Amino acid sequence: MTRLRAPYSSVLDLIGETPIVELTKFDTGKCRLFIKLESQNPGGSIKDRIALSMIADAERYGRLSPGGTIVEATAGNTGLGLAQVGIPKGYRIILVVPDKMSREKIQHLRALGAEVRLTRSDVGKGHAEYYQDMAEKLAAEIPGAFYVNQFANPANPLAHETTTGPEIWEQLGQDIDAVVVGVGSGGTLTGLGRFFRKNSPRTEMVLADPVGSVLAPLIKTGKTVEAGSWTVEGIGEDFVPPNADLSLVGKAYSIPDKQSMLAVRDLLSREGILAGSSSGTLLAAALRYCREQKTAKRVVTFVCDSGNKYLSKVFDDFWLAEQGLSEVEHHGDLRDLVARSHREGGTVFVGPDDTLLTAYGRMRRGDVSQLPVLEDGKLVGIVDESDILSVVDGPYDSRWDRFGAPVKTAMASDLHTLQATQTLEALLPVFERNEVAIVFDKDEFVGLITRIDLINHLRRSK
Repeated sequence: MTRLRAPYSSVLDLIGETPIVELTKFDTGKCRLFIKLESQNPGGSIKDRIALSMIADAERYGRLSPGGTIVEATAGNTGLGLAQVGIPKGYRIILVVPDKMSREKIQHLRALGAEVRLTRSDVGKGHAEYYQDMAEKLAAEIPGAFYVNQFANPANPLAHETTTGPEIWEQLGQDIDAVVVGVGSGGTLTGLGRFFRKNSPRTEMVLADPVGSVLAPLIKTGKTVEAGSWTVEGIGEDFVPPNADLSLVGKAYSIPDKQSMLAVRDLLSREGILAGSSSGTLLAAALRYCREQKTAKRVVTFVCDSGNKYLSKVFDDFWLAEQGLSEVEHHGDLRDLVARSHREGGTVFVGPDDTLLTAYGRMRRGDVSQLPVLEDGKLVGIVDESDILSVVDGPYDSRWDRFGAPVKTAMASDLHTLQATQTLEALLPVFERNEVAIVFDKDEFVGLITRIDLINHLRRSK
């Protein structure tokens, strides 16, 4: 069967009708596990469906006028969908986004032309800086603005009831035992739950929830627990969204962040599917469900969005280590604080004969403020932002010549070093001298430790 079709008249015509792939490289017990690639939507996520539905609904009922403003609180993907659909239609898009969202999502939103307002991700509903409350207040202040409110908008679950559910039903030959979903706004769960309750009552809805979210504990115990924190983006909540009909859930799993990250990285390395962090939560829960079954079942879950939005996070080994989400050996000394080990090839460095422009470029790309200067594998100096600035500052006419000066003209070469086996207390005198800690293992350079590395270590330590 050919997948080739005649040209579409608009990229919006590509929303929906996403493919399903069977996963064959994982242990699924007696079950067969399928995954629907919502990453194939033009905005890269399942949220394109609800964006199209909610904007069309608002237009139909006069809540959105031509040239109007769309305001929404979003973890990123709903915002991308709204921008994908709304900006070609001439709408202004204002999005309130929690500050834990990936850099790639925010860059994508701004590139589309959306206005992004970042707010805190460490506060709950009712706080003035909570992203949903901020979006609602903002919409009230802008004349004629449409506050989308995906968490309570009935056009959200309707999109899944009328498109996603029927697609899965047709693609899997009307034979589905379980559907594994997450809850962000609740639309996917409720829309699919309603569809399968009508068309296949035996199909079980399974919730995949990050540890720290209140939803899975509520389903398991009937009690509301205090919300914790989690790293996975887009799913998990500190309240029950109005759109989330939890009565549709037959089983719920709480998945730790570390397990989610491992699962989504395995999905790429085993099956060649690049997916986002929430997809790791869904996959981990789906695998647990499959392995628990005593009889053969057909189970489906989702790639909620593309992993290309998480390359600087989930697929960055150093970021995972900084978050305490990787499997690393702990030594109880300074080795535990070196985020970018030179032994493992993680150090961003320059040579003494490299130009200051090269050093500046590597600082920017590596998101660091100082670089070790290595010659023939040996540490010969440190260069930081202030060192570069002290050389390049001056008259404009000769500025580029100064950027072309070698690193050795600016670097500090009188170095104070620490041994890797020393404890955290050894760092404080270094930081009091306003220096970066240079760590050696005997004569071998290990890496640098900054104040941020120490703060991050203290944050992770229990």
